[in-house]
Amino acid sequence: MIVSARHADISNGENIVVYDLNMDIDKGDFIYITGKVGTGKTSIFRTFIAENLPLGGSVSVCGQKIEEIRSKDIAKLRRKVGVVFQDLQLLKDRNVHDNLEFVLKATGWKDSKRIEEKITEVLEQVGMSTKSHRTPQQLSGGEQQRICIARALLNSPELILADEPTGNLDTETADGIMQLFLRLNREEGTAIAMITHDRTILSRYPATVYVCEKESCTKVENNADSATAL
Repeated sequence: MIVSARHADISNGENIVVYDLNMDIDKGDFIYITGKVGTGKTSIFRTFIAENLPLGGSVSVCGQKIEEIRSKDIAKLRRKVGVVFQDLQLLKDRNVHDNLEFVLKATGWKDSKRIEEKITEVLEQVGMSTKSHRTPQQLSGGEQQRICIARALLNSPELILADEPTGNLDTETADGIMQLFLRLNREEGTAIAMITHDRTILSRYPATVYVCEKESCTKVENNADSATAL
């Protein structure tokens, strides 16, 4: 099991925003977390990468108990979890290649040849092989999102957490991003947890859905049941 949350109380760093979370994510799983703004969706992701610790219950991610994690083990955990941030967080003062190189070096990569091979590999995975020399400002919104996914793949993560990855994209571009996630999920077996408010995504690409509302986050039986929470 990649993620196992049991009766976990999730905080936003100060207050509990989700009580009694029970959630399992295994290899090859694809789940959505949905709900209105402020219901704790992003706080759950922050708990999974040990940015916020659970205030009750237990959360295990990639074999690491988050409530017991030591500072020196956080970096190791985050190499196993790729994050696609809602605000992208690409470094605007350097090109795509250097954005990816920065992350690899920051996570302990030292061999220049292996770094170059890995950058080439992830750019090929997301269909951006010809864009390594471009800066973020020279890319479209969809292209920037693909680079963010490439960055999340650098350390061959067991799990990708994607926070509203299609939120600012037109329908056609969003479909391309979803197809990319589905390919990674089905062909590579990468587990994916995605926060979304997009009803079209939920209906066109059905998967397990958790709904955050009223200080809880619970699994629903079908995607139609999640519509009332949006």
